[in-house]
This record gives sequence, C-alpha cells and structure tokens, in this order.
Amino acid sequence: MPDATGSPGYTGDVTQGGPPAVRDLPELTITKVSVGPMDNNAYLLRSKATGTRVLIDAANEPGTLLALAPEGLQAVITTHRHGDHWQALAEVVAATAAPTYAGRADAEGIPVPTTVPVDDGDTLRIDDIELTAIHLVGHTPGSIALLYRDPAGGGIPHLFTGDCLFPGGVGGTFGDDGAFTSLYEGVVTKIFDRLPDETWVYPGHGKDTTLGAERPQLEAWRERGW
Repeated sequence: MPDATGSPGYTGDVTQGGPPAVRDLPELTITKVSVGPMDNNAYLLRSKATGTRVLIDAANEPGTLLALAPEGLQAVITTHRHGDHWQALAEVVAATAAPTYAGRADAEGIPVPTTVPVDDGDTLRIDDIELTAIHLVGHTPGSIALLYRDPAGGGIPHLFTGDCLFPGGVGGTFGDDGAFTSLYEGVVTKIFDRLPDETWVYPGHGKDTTLGAERPQLEAWRERGW
C-alpha cells in the first residue's frame, strides 16, 4: 500500500522482534512496533515541534517500548482492557511517570490506575499532540479509537483503532450477536460515515489499511455477522 503522506516506503508491516516502521508526517512522527507473544502493535507518537511523546498500547516487552522513547513519555493511552494490550503498562509507567488514559467503561479492567478516563468525543491534548476519542462498544464496553488530524492542512486523517477495526472486518465479539451489532454500527456511523476513504487505519494487531480499502466490504461484514 503506498504512503500518501510523504513517507516513501512506509507500509506499516512489522514483525515481532523486527525493526519498527516509521512514518513521517508534517508535524508528527509515528513509530509502529510489534511486541509478543500475540503480535500486538504499539505506536509511539512524537511531536516534531516539542518532542512530546505519546504511547498507544503498552502491550508487552517494556524494554522494547521504552527504547522507542529514551527521553520519556508524556502519556500512555490504552485502547481497551484486554490483557494483551497492557502487559507492559505498569513497567512503562513506573519508568516514565507518564499519566495514563483509557476509555471510562474499561478503566476498571486495567490493573494500572487510569489517570484520565476518556469518553466519546473527548479531545485528548497532550502538549501539542491532539487526539479525538471515539468510543466503540462491542469488543469491550469501553474501547476507544483515537483520531489524529494533521493540522498542517491537506493531510489525511490517521486513526488508531485498537481491536475494533482491522483489514477485513471489525474486532471480535465472541459470538455475541448484540455485541457485533453494536460494534458494527459504531464503526459505520462514527468512523466510515464521518471520515474519508484516505483515512489511514492503524490496528492493534497486524497490517494497516485505509477506510477506502475496507468500505466496499461493509455490507458483507454485516451479513456474515463478524
């Protein structure tokens, strides 16, 4: 998949134990790394202007994650309460003293206290990095996707979806028809209906995608029920 934002060669393809993938935006650098044992993606956002650093999902391998930001972190955001997304959270917070953010309805399921509970539509301002939270119910009660809009103008939206949206479908809902309907409708109305096709999607596992690549499959996802 070509990179439309001036980072030649970026695909978002990473492997556990392999090098990170780095995407260079006008005002932000995004570093993606895969950590084990479940090949979780973690993302470091670094402001070019201030050096502010935000980690999305301290999933595992704290040494790997801390090495991405040796100067420390200003925030750690957990997309949802499932354990494979916070195995390194306690060690990362202990090493950096960074405040933690998570969806309000998932905070109790994360064993590291949440400094800032997040609700749908909240704007997370961490110095000059600004993210909008999108609450999606179904994979967990309090999952959040995080939207970054390039303030330089003309840039595509960047969406960190945790386990709510992947190439080829929404996240798992464990055979619960009601949970699937909730997640599917949330993804359609809050993401596909609001954001353009060029929106780049950074999921909690596996490869990146775009909304344009996934949009033609929406009806098929609804019909199959997963």
